[in-house]
Amino acid sequence: MEAIEKIMNTTLFSVGENSLTLGQLLSVAFFVALGCFVLIWSGRLLRRRLTSKRVNADVVQILSRAYLIVGFVVLAVMALDFLGIPLAAFAFISGAIAIGVGFGAQNIINNFISGWILMWERPIRIGDFLEMGEVRGTVESINTRSTCIRRVDGVHLLVPNSYLLENTVTNWTLIDRLVRTSVRLGVAYGSDVARVTELLKQAAEEHKDVLKDPGYSVIFDDFGDSALIFELNVWVYATAERSLRIIRSDLRYRIDALFHENDVVIAFPQRDVHLDGRLVLEQSSVG
Repeated sequence: MEAIEKIMNTTLFSVGENSLTLGQLLSVAFFVALGCFVLIWSGRLLRRRLTSKRVNADVVQILSRAYLIVGFVVLAVMALDFLGIPLAAFAFISGAIAIGVGFGAQNIINNFISGWILMWERPIRIGDFLEMGEVRGTVESINTRSTCIRRVDGVHLLVPNSYLLENTVTNWTLIDRLVRTSVRLGVAYGSDVARVTELLKQAAEEHKDVLKDPGYSVIFDDFGDSALIFELNVWVYATAERSLRIIRSDLRYRIDALFHENDVVIAFPQRDVHLDGRLVLEQSSVG
């Protein structure tokens, strides 16, 4: 026992007037490990409790992150205080580290700060449907460095947080999920345009997802090269581009069926060829 006590009281190094023994170091290591376990466990418990009360997913994430960060900072201060190491001892080292981090990790710090801005201001929230150039997808999580977006094809995409703040991003569901979509088609010249308008309105009226308020509308858009161009505009509640494509597909199926029932011809490209001069046909005999 005396040998063990002697080993535990062995001085490893000194900071000013304070000396650090092996026993103190092991005690602090155990305290830190126990504190980390308690923080992680309580953080998960907090997340489950908030989720069970149906708190918004963005609020759950920012509260759990803030809880863990504050907890780890307090744990670190308590560990240093237990060791008797003043925070002023790290002033020079922390200043040098800050300069090095400032030059070498600008992108990381930029993305970190951008992540907190996104979680605090909430211009983009979990579950929102975003469009960034050719990329379209649903936000699944907003992390401290990047945002996880599930594209419409099921592939997960990690986007740096700073990109979402510095570039133009279309958020389809920022205010609400009310979206206007349209079906454009052409009918043959000579068709009864009033009847075509009635059939397009009937197709919109029969679809269960098309809203009555705001109402749908039919526009006689143009006299095309080979067709009379019509456009059916409808308002729907959509959560992603896929739901809009399905709604447009359903409308096209119904429009095609109604046109067949009422002998309305959907136009196809046609060209009239005019020949100048005399056309001579020569018939060759075989055998």
